[in-house]
Amino acid sequence: MAAEIHSRPQSSRPVLLSKIEGHQDAVTAALLIPKEDGVITASEDRTIRVWLKRDSGQYWPSIYHTMASPCSAMTYHHDSRRIFVGQDNGAVMEFHVSEDFNKMNFIRTYPAHQNRVSAIIFSLATEWVVSTGHDKCVSWMCTRTGDMLGRHLFPSWASCLQYDFDTQYAFVGDYSGQITLLKLEQDTCSVITTLKGHEGSIACLWWDPIQRLLFSGASDNSIIMWDIGGRKGRTLLLQGHHDRVQALCYLQLTRQLVSCSSDGGIAVWNMDVSREEAPQWLESDSCQKCEQPFFWNIKQMWDTKTLGLRQHHCRKCGQAVCGKCSSKRSSYPVMGFEFQVRMCDSCYDSIKDEDRTSLATFHEGKHNISHMSMDVARGLMVTCGTDRIVKIWDMTPVVGCSLATGFSPH
Repeated sequence: MAAEIHSRPQSSRPVLLSKIEGHQDAVTAALLIPKEDGVITASEDRTIRVWLKRDSGQYWPSIYHTMASPCSAMTYHHDSRRIFVGQDNGAVMEFHVSEDFNKMNFIRTYPAHQNRVSAIIFSLATEWVVSTGHDKCVSWMCTRTGDMLGRHLFPSWASCLQYDFDTQYAFVGDYSGQITLLKLEQDTCSVITTLKGHEGSIACLWWDPIQRLLFSGASDNSIIMWDIGGRKGRTLLLQGHHDRVQALCYLQLTRQLVSCSSDGGIAVWNMDVSREEAPQWLESDSCQKCEQPFFWNIKQMWDTKTLGLRQHHCRKCGQAVCGKCSSKRSSYPVMGFEFQVRMCDSCYDSIKDEDRTSLATFHEGKHNISHMSMDVARGLMVTCGTDRIVKIWDMTPVVGCSLATGFSPH
């Protein structure tokens, strides 16, 4: 693997290379075909399409296949040219694509779920197709026989999935805001641990098997990095989006995290810096600065003949403070706060101007983004969403690297 690193100015932006239009409903997944000028898309309009770039520079569909139910998830394995498509009716369908990407043959239907499929991963080593669905289940099925190998039930809809191919660990995010780590076996599974930190439903996950880092994005507009390999429970909070975080991709070579939100926001986070963990919020019956009682502290209110105050929290130290003692706002990127958040007066005074230097760049995709994937080898990104448009981006001006060989994060 060889890489050429280009130093780029901070003002550089993603370059829009192409727009693909033609779907009649929301595009739920779009995947770049490695080493080809092609894109595979799946849509709520019940079609799977393979788009190839023609001499004119435009993308035209070389394959157009209509399904029985709206398409809700998709994965593509390039070495074997197998496509797995999850549907709204709970089924997963497997196809094989011809070498010239002009023909697609149906292989098998997997009765994986009782409700909408939310994510799919294919493991060639085990010949498993692992999927999550709105029937609150993760299932894994044998692609040799089509048999169901195992299922595991969660308290709420299973919304996203990542998988470690070496250890057969599965990470499943759900609508309760919880992430479950499972060890999958041939016909059973065991729960290793659960991760809780988000205040909204988990929308996307990304697993980096080299550094053993898990990234999660949620409807609380935030991202959390979980240091699974460190075994110390270290977590980093990243807040810079103004809407639901829908997609993540960690670039291991440059230590950058790319994230997309449903309002079209694209962020590139510098993870190659020393970051601080956000503190746990402390609880108190009175302000931990001026000692004035909070409104539920009836005894102190009576004793001091004062009105109770509303409780707030300083984002830097985590102390419980009143509004008067936390009237100032500041960004603090080293702790993940890229926009201004509440600070107590002493923490605000301790922050220097250089501490406010951003550790991320933010860009506008100018369309709703519900799914994103990257071809890291070529520095390309594809985004799609409910506006039915697929956009292909050159990300090298932003991530500052292009790889000369076919590096893939999975």
